Amino acid sequence: MDTLFVATDVYAEPTEVYEFLLDFPRYERYTEYLDRVTRLSGDGGPGSRYALEFSWWRLSYTARSKVTDVSPPTQIDWVVTRDIDAEGRWQISAYEELPPDAPDDATDACRVQMIVEFDPSSASADAVSLPLTVSFGWVLDRVKGLVEEEATRVVRRAVADLEGSQRTVSLDVSTDSDAL
Repeated sequence: MDTLFVATDVYAEPTEVYEFLLDFPRYERYTEYLDRVTRLSGDGGPGSRYALEFSWWRLSYTARSKVTDVSPPTQIDWVVTRDIDAEGRWQISAYEELPPDAPDDATDACRVQMIVEFDPSSASADAVSLPLTVSFGWVLDRVKGLVEEEATRVVRRAVADLEGSQRTVSLDVSTDSDAL
């Protein structure tokens, strides 16, 4: 399994961050490639299922995911249920003291991490309807550069909503994947 890791500090109470991240349909506001998130079943907790409708270029794809476990207010686990072997989690860790670079008006802080593990070789070419002249390999090559960039954009936009204003957000981003 390959891993994508994105982490940052958020200046909000961990419970508020947890509730915010548990609201999967909200995610469509943070990326230009996610058109809609539909809750298919559940209340957001374990067993809740979602359809995430993505589009890029002339392609569209609906990912199916399921929340597998939650540990309020510290962790939300999920899995993609078809077309690729992938799972992920949000981890929220409260700081005992504010970090030294916290904004002057900050009263709470936590470390938020998004960790996604996936098997790039498990991606199904049948999942996307491609134009006749376009190969699945071509699509994968183009998408590689977008994944890390888009994960970064999503986290920055979500932080601005959580904190109520935009600021320069320092992110730790890493991957051990040759596929990205």
